[in-house]
Amino acid sequence: MDYIFTTRMMVRDYECDIEGIVNNANYLHYAEHTRHLFLQKCGLSFAEMHRRGVDAVVARMNLQFKTPLRCDDEFLSCINLKKEGLRYVFYQDIYRASDNKLCFKGVIDLVCLVDGRLAHSKEYDEAFKEFL
Repeated sequence: MDYIFTTRMMVRDYECDIEGIVNNANYLHYAEHTRHLFLQKCGLSFAEMHRRGVDAVVARMNLQFKTPLRCDDEFLSCINLKKEGLRYVFYQDIYRASDNKLCFKGVIDLVCLVDGRLAHSKEYDEAFKEFL
């Protein structure tokens, strides 16, 4: 599959549970960090947008855990994006770099709060226009 953004990361030992695999909650951290890096690539700062009163917040998640990651595994965190009404729908997949095994699939819906109210964000629409 072709993705609009991919970044490489590595599992850190403290992200693993007693079974020696990445705790499921850490995949959400990986996905969020990837979205923030994607924002930077698009010329936006998550923190600066917040200071302007525009907050992108998670509205819904559908998560599938496929193959576990383990300590020191390198992985690729990938994004595709579409817009449905007010929602930005991020399709986020994580692959183990050593064998390209799919480890995680997420469909994560974000909406924008502008000055605390659900609304379209001109800044996000402009930043994402080449991908929508």
